[in-house]
Amino acid sequence: MTPARRSAVVRIRRAEERDAADLAGLSGQLGYPATPEQIRQRLRKIVPSPKDAVYVAEAEDGSVVGWVHVSANHLLESGTRAEINGLVVDESKRSLGAGKRLLEEAEGWARAQGCETVNLRSNIIRERAHGFYLRNGYEHYKTQKAFRKKP
Repeated sequence: MTPARRSAVVRIRRAEERDAADLAGLSGQLGYPATPEQIRQRLRKIVPSPKDAVYVAEAEDGSVVGWVHVSANHLLESGTRAEINGLVVDESKRSLGAGKRLLEEAEGWARAQGCETVNLRSNIIRERAHGFYLRNGYEHYKTQKAFRKKP
């Protein structure tokens, strides 16, 4: 007999500036180190935007165990779509349901914005994350290179 899968009771809510330290720690786990002040400054720009939403997964004890940032983009070539810009769950709390709940919240927000699809990008080395997205109904439809330049 297979042991019952553990599940965590989490509450999903909008991120607030008071979450900056927790979000910064989680951002570091995602591979994007940031200070609480940097996250606070970013939240001040993102939170009021009607094209963005940031949600946190809060454990029963009030600790933030994950976050997701989603945005709506109106694209000439493909219509309105949502982009999951980042999703992370604390390394010690993974596979307990918080990531799925965050993903569902972002998808619900995308539907409310009239988005036709939800897209996301995941680093090629994140094989566990790829499996998570596939299990949650996403399809791998493209492999590409990413470029950047400072303005």
